[in-house]
Parts: sequence; structure tokens; C-alpha cells
Amino acid sequence: MRIPLGVRAHAGTSALLVVLTAVACLLVAGLPRTMQASFDDALRRSLTEAEAVRTDLTVAGDPALPAGELHSRAEFESGDLHWRRLIPAALRPLIGPGGHLSAKTYRTPAGGTSGIRTFVNLGWLSDAARRVDWVRGRAPGEPSTMRYRGATIPVIEVGVVEEAVARMGLRVGQTRMLGESVHTAAKIVGVFRAKDPADRSWSHDADVLHVTRVVPTDGPEELHTTTLMSDDGLSALTNKARTLTYRWVLPLDGRAASALEVPDVEAAVAEFQRQVDVQGTGTTGYRMVTGLPQLLAGFLAVLSAAQTVMYLVLGGLFAVALGVIALAGRLLTDRMERTLALARARGAALWQVVAAGAALTALTVGPAALAGYALSFLLPGPVLPIVHLGPAVVVVIAVASAVVRLVLAHRTPLRERRADLVTVRPSARRVTVEALVVVLASAGAYLLRARGPSGTAQQDPFLLLIPVALTLAAALITLRCYPYPLRLLVRLAARGRAAVPFLGLTRAARERSVGALPVLILLPALSLSVFAAVVHDGITTTQRLASWQKVGAPIKLTSVANIPPDAIERVRRTPGVEKVALALTGRVQIGATGEWPYAVAVDLAQWRRVNEDAPISLPALSGGTSALVSPALGSRGAFEIRWLSPVRLTAQGVIDAVPGFYSSGQFLLVPQEVLPWPAANTLLIKGDIPPAELARLVPSATVETQEAALAAIRADPLTGTVRTTMVVVMVALGAYALVAIVLSLAAGADGRARAVSLLRTLGLSDRQARRLTLLELLPVVLVTAPVGMALGMGLPAALGPGVDMSAFAGGLPVADHTPGLLAPVALAAGLGLCAVFGAYVHTAMSRRRNLDAALRVGDP
Repeated sequence: MRIPLGVRAHAGTSALLVVLTAVACLLVAGLPRTMQASFDDALRRSLTEAEAVRTDLTVAGDPALPAGELHSRAEFESGDLHWRRLIPAALRPLIGPGGHLSAKTYRTPAGGTSGIRTFVNLGWLSDAARRVDWVRGRAPGEPSTMRYRGATIPVIEVGVVEEAVARMGLRVGQTRMLGESVHTAAKIVGVFRAKDPADRSWSHDADVLHVTRVVPTDGPEELHTTTLMSDDGLSALTNKARTLTYRWVLPLDGRAASALEVPDVEAAVAEFQRQVDVQGTGTTGYRMVTGLPQLLAGFLAVLSAAQTVMYLVLGGLFAVALGVIALAGRLLTDRMERTLALARARGAALWQVVAAGAALTALTVGPAALAGYALSFLLPGPVLPIVHLGPAVVVVIAVASAVVRLVLAHRTPLRERRADLVTVRPSARRVTVEALVVVLASAGAYLLRARGPSGTAQQDPFLLLIPVALTLAAALITLRCYPYPLRLLVRLAARGRAAVPFLGLTRAARERSVGALPVLILLPALSLSVFAAVVHDGITTTQRLASWQKVGAPIKLTSVANIPPDAIERVRRTPGVEKVALALTGRVQIGATGEWPYAVAVDLAQWRRVNEDAPISLPALSGGTSALVSPALGSRGAFEIRWLSPVRLTAQGVIDAVPGFYSSGQFLLVPQEVLPWPAANTLLIKGDIPPAELARLVPSATVETQEAALAAIRADPLTGTVRTTMVVVMVALGAYALVAIVLSLAAGADGRARAVSLLRTLGLSDRQARRLTLLELLPVVLVTAPVGMALGMGLPAALGPGVDMSAFAGGLPVADHTPGLLAPVALAAGLGLCAVFGAYVHTAMSRRRNLDAALRVGDP
């Protein structure tokens, strides 16, 4: 048999198989690449947006003896080279050039103050020259000495930040005595400010850039600041008071991170920490300080949830695509059946017939697979093994299905067979296997709900297999139950006087074996498509709810100090502002226990009017002295708080969160009436006004909006990838379902056309012919579509406890899986329209058949 001649003879079917194969290979090779690229983007974003103090690797050294002290920049730089040599190979690409070296004292008391205790720490930064500007005085120089209490002590020239001048009374020319038992003099010679306060490296040195206020539970208020000295000042910096710490900061370059390498990076960080721990000597102890392991562990937990959902839907999409390709390959082999049967009858061996059909299939799908594979390289992302393996699997499955089909069809020459029997008794073994699949799927779904999340960041095979088992069980049940309603319909149609319903349903019953593969394709396609739509809608709804929970109002204006009444009135009169609710937040003390929870005093009635269209509900308080407390405060009766004035409250109940304010820890919500006078540091606003305008009206305030919070949640790369993948899979699976309907139409086209032509000789009209064809196709759609949609709507509920989708919804659990009507109705309408359109097209094509020829070749 000539293979190119076979391709030419079946050009239409071959072209369809080429398109399906190319699209499938593009999806299976391209979607994982884009998915992995989004994983990498999410990791890089999380590392670059996190504070440098959490991502960088910091080696801290505490000198215990004078022999371990460092007194020059060269000694620090030598230590930096030493630590870099110890970095494991897997971690080296992520460590950026340069570095940040520092030496600081901590809790160094300064004399000459009363009331508020002040602590002026001595500090040295290796890169201070590029990070600060000297706005008053001069940069520090060399140290000197002076006599103090009969002893010679060092005098170190230092500079202080502008904030320390204003809050701690430090000024240029002032000399402060530091220490208690061991004294050092600090001479202030200059005042500095940061060149770029937003520079990430300042997170390591926030004590240098800002004054820290500490309120101990058993002492007066404390103010801490860290000064800057020159390289020469290191020669006089000692650890006699045991308050000195050295730090070598190895900066992490998050732009070079890859999600695939996270496990190796975690292991490398643990190994580097072990190396640092064993470097300690009797003179200096070393430890590593970093939040990188916690960041990576959190990312892996989110990544695991994203991978589980996307592998599930992409795996289902791949399986459906393979099924459609197998159905198209079956159509091609059916078109070749007469030719191959004739060759078999004339003496061709089975292997020759099978080789001819397999070669024709391979010649059709091979170039198409290469084309789809090549097109996948136009998409961004790393080249994963599935990129190479996926197209090869498509070709192997397509050729293997053709081989199996040909072997079964041509085992013996001119073998007579009946494929249109209404009932075929299944074997006991097959019934047992199918029942076992159904029982295991049901038990697995129950165990998944009972177990909940796996609690690990690794992929959960159990979670990936249960949806497949449920889909297979639903398909088997559908195939087993499919004949019973069909028989009932045939019997009802037989009692009627019209012949078309009886003939159409009878043909549907006799072609049931041909419709088994379309059912196996349609059911997972519809179920996964509806599943993707339901999860997408659930994430979208929860994201909106999370944005409202975060802000608490359409617009929230928060000030560090009380907002003056005239400023509040200006906000009320501003065009675009519709309603304003006042709130006051702060820490209060509970008199009986001494606890210091956070409190929110708000006008609840006005707040409800501000949020009248919001998806969140606000709590209710029954009286002016009632309060709602957080679970951390526990249940209690009457208690007294000290805020602006002592107030006695009665706990009305427990509240999990106050939207826009607090969701964890100790907090309480009270009505605004408990305040002795009107006060507010937060405004909850409804209206259409630019945030910049509100910030201009209250300069000391920050402005948050619900729309901005929602945009920030949706801007996360992983969140965007999950939502986009759901949409792509939903559309692709819907398209494959329609293709399956078309292929099932084409598979029985010849027999259906012959039957219609014979019936036309008996007076069948075109309208009746269309009804006959439609009745033959509708049972597959009407039985499979409801089952597939019901399974798709039930999968989120079945998988819900096992998949934590909160990372993609602003931290809230995605519990609302109520599907919208648009996607299911669109899918059902598409399938129905496809069936109707196929009936019209088939009837139009049947008109071309010669009725005389139909009579001559018709069955007797």
C-alpha cells in the first residue's frame, strides 16, 4: 500500500489529525514552560520585595577576648573573603557581589539624662560613605583620648542621624559619656541623613537610620540610636563591656533564583549554617542570622498548592487531548478499513496491514508533533523534561491506538462482526474491576475530606490521583447506566405513531459501542472545564472579600496622631466624599490583668452605611459599654480598661477579626460612645476621590483603598498564573468537547448517510432527516453533559480540604465554590448547537447521494 496515496485519499481526516496533534503538542510543551516561568517570577518577586535582613545571609560574630577583636577594615574584608569561600556551590550564584560589613555596640547607656533613658550605641558601616550625606558638621575622623575619673578613656568621633537630634537632644559639638563600668566618650561632630532611605540594605541598619522607642513593662521609656564612626574609630572600639557585635552581610540576588532549585538552595543554606557554627573559636563565637529558610518554606507551601491544581487541570487537558487524537486516529483507520480489509483478503499478513496503517498515522502526526514542539519554544520559560517528552508521548499514543485498533479489526481476513448490538453482556472480571474502581474512588474522596491538607510542601500523589479516579468512576457509571434510559426512550417512541423518533433513538442504541469513546472524552472535558471555572470564580470572589477585609472600607485614611476636627470637616466637604465614619485605635491596658491589647473605637452605625454594598458584615454591639474581644483575650465578663480615661466594659462576645484593623492577637472592639471626648486617628470613607487628594488634606496620614488592595492581590505572579491557567484550560477543554462531538458525527457519517438515503426513498423529508440525525446524536450529549457538569461542580468540594488556595486569595480560605451559570450554560449550549449544526450539515451532504445507488447497494 502506498502511504502518500493514503494520505491524499483521506486528506480531510489527515488534516484534522494534524491540527489536533499540533495543538496538543503546543499545549503540553508550552503551558508547563509558561507555568514554570511564572513560578520563577513569583520566587524572584518574593525575594526582591522582602526586607534584605530576611533574605541576606548575615554572619554575626561576638568577640569574647581581646584576641578576637577586629580593629581595621582589612580584617573585616579578610573575614568577608573567608565566609564567601565557605558558601556551598548551589548557593553561590545567588550571592551578589560587594557586601556589607559592620561593627556595633548595643544597649550602650549614655549619661547626662534624666527621666527617659537614652542609649547611644557606637557603630561602623563599611559602606557608610555611599549611603549617607552629612548635612551638618563634618564626617568623623580619628579617635583621641581624655582623662575621666582618674583613667584614660578613648574619645571616638561620631555622627548622629537627624531624627536623633530632634528626639534625643543630641547636637554637634556635644560629648557624651557612654557605658557604666567601662566608659567611652563619644564626640558628636556631624549630623547625617540617608541618601536613599528606600535602599533595601537599610533594613540591616534600621537602628542607625531611626531612633527606636522601647517601653519596658517594668521601667521607664527608653530611646535608642546608633551613631556612625570612621574606619579609624575601629582602632578604639573594644568589647570590654561585652556589647560589641560584628556582622558580615552576604547580599542575596533574588533575580537569579529559580523555583526548581529551591530544595537545593535550602540544603545549601543549612550546610552554610553548619559551616558557620563550627568556625567559632575560644576568642570569637559565630552564628548565621537569616530569614531565608522561612521565606523559601513559605514559598514552597504556596507553590505546592499551585502545582497541585495546575498539574491536575493540565493533566486532565493532556488526557482529553490524547483521547480526541485517538478518536481522530480511529476515524482515519475507519476510513481505511475497506482498503485494508481488501488487502487482508488478498493475502496480506497482519503485520503488513498494521504496518501500513501505523505508518500512515505516524506520517500524519509526526510532522504535526514536531511543529507543535517547535512552536512551544516561542513561549517564555525554562525547558523542562516534559517539553521534550510530551510531544513524543502524543505520537506514541496516536500510533499505538491505531495499531491496537487495526490488530483488533483485522486479526482474521473478512471477519464478520456486529458493532451495532444493543446489549453485550460484560464479563465478570470487567464488572469486578469497574466496581473496584468506583469503590476506591469513593473511599479516596472520603479519606481526602477526612484527612485535610497533607501539611507538607511536597506534591501529594493522593491529591492528584483522587480526581482522576473520580472522573474514571463517573465515566464507568455513565457507560453502564447509558443503555437504560435509552431503552426506555426507545420503548416510549415505539408506542407512538411517528417513525422518526423511534428510528433515531434505535440507531443511537445500536451505535452505543461507537459512542463509548466520545463519552470517555466528553465527561472529563466537561468536568475539568467546569472545575476550572468554579475554582476561578471562587478565587475571584475570595480575593474581593480579602481586599475588603484588609481595608475595611472603600477608602481608609490612617494617621499616626489624632486627626484635628477641622481636617475631618475638610474631608467631609471634599467633592466626591459621600460618607465618613470615625474610628480611634490604640493600645489599652486591662486593669485587672495588666494586659495591653489593641482597641478600636468606631461609630458602627456610620461604618455600616459606609460599607452598605460591601461583601463583609460588621458586628453589632447592644450597648454603649459593650465590647467584643478577640479569641486571644478569651471569654470574660465585666472588666475595666485604661485608655483616654478609665472605662468599665462588658464583654458581649468573641470576634475573630475587625475588618481593616486586626485579625490576630489581642484586640477588642468598642463603640465610639465609650470615649470621653470625640477623637479619631482613622477615617473610613465612601466616595470617589483620588487618594492623593486625601493625603494632601491630612499630610500625616496614609491612604489605603479597597481597589488598590484587590489589585495588589491579583498582581502576584502565582495568583495571576493560576487564574490565567484556569481560563485557558476551561476554553481548551470546551473546544475539545466540541471537537469530540464533531468527530463522533464524522465517525458514523457513512452508515448514517446510507440509512438516511434509504429512508428518503420511502418518503423521508429533509426536515425529518435532520430530526433523525439529531435524535441519534442527542443521547450522548444529554447523558454526558449533566454528569460531567455535576462532577466538575463537586470536585472543588471534594478537594477543598486538601488544597489550600488561600495563598491566591489574599490569605483567606477559598470556601465559596458556588459556580456561576455562565460557564456551564455556555458549555451546554455549545454542545447542543454543535449537535444541531452537525445534523443540518449531515442532512445537506446526504442530499448529494443518488437514491438509485442507495437502492442498489442497500442492505436487503
